Amino acid sequence: MLKFNPPAEPPDFDAKARQLGNNWLVKNKDSKKRPKDYWSKFKIDLADGFGSLCGYSAMFEPVGTVDHYLSCQNHRHLAYEWSNYRFASAWINSSKGTVDDQVLDPFLVEDDWFEILLPSLQLVLTDAIPPQERPKAEFTLQRLHLRDHELVIRLRQQWYQLYLDGEITLTGLESKAPLIARAIKKQQSTL
Repeated sequence: MLKFNPPAEPPDFDAKARQLGNNWLVKNKDSKKRPKDYWSKFKIDLADGFGSLCGYSAMFEPVGTVDHYLSCQNHRHLAYEWSNYRFASAWINSSKGTVDDQVLDPFLVEDDWFEILLPSLQLVLTDAIPPQERPKAEFTLQRLHLRDHELVIRLRQQWYQLYLDGEITLTGLESKAPLIARAIKKQQSTL
């Protein structure tokens, strides 16, 4: 994970999502019914705000989903709030489910809290994580399968191999898989 800055709310979000959505909530009090999706039309804006990186894996995500950081199921009143959205890979968003703020918020993580180890490509915690955040960070790695799940390792391997094969520069890798680029730089500085 990396720190992401909250992207600016699109100018037409209030009229085309928040107002329509909040009106829908007033008319549909049944908390078991999923709120109507007015947010997906703004997924590209959200992706742009995250540099097309998943807010949790910190790797390029060509499709992605709008993650409600605080889930619609537990926080219906935030279903149409721009500040509650994070850009995420669909499988990570599904893994997160309704655990909400039990996982670290990409807006509150610091850049030096996690690192990729080479050659294993595992994501690990660094000593920079404040002690009070370590349990949540460990839970995040586990719940979202970010440490060493086969899928995330395979994605990291693909980015790493593109670099090793000379198909992407280190600068290019920094924009698509910044934690892997940092691991390479760290490895190069110790040689």
